[in-house]
Amino acid sequence: MEAVVQVENIKCGGCANSIQKKLQQLTGVLAVEVHIEEGEVVLQCESEAALGAAKKALAQMGYPEVGTTEGLSALGAKAKSFVSCATGKLSDK
Repeated sequence: MEAVVQVENIKCGGCANSIQKKLQQLTGVLAVEVHIEEGEVVLQCESEAALGAAKKALAQMGYPEVGTTEGLSALGAKAKSFVSCATGKLSDK
């Protein structure tokens, strides 16, 4: 199954790199594409459970699905995304 997930806080290639590496490690996730400009992650998953696990992992990394966080939770997600972004940039080198 294919799903397009609109997420918050994707800023650059470092973010995309972190997202791809993390999600490709999940059981049931077959393919991951990150579209930075559109703020979306395109997933090929074996099941709804795998898709749910991918969405949960995105949120834990600081890239929650659009409309799922607000207030302090949104601020916390943004901070987490900066760490994921920096990690992704470092792993490119």
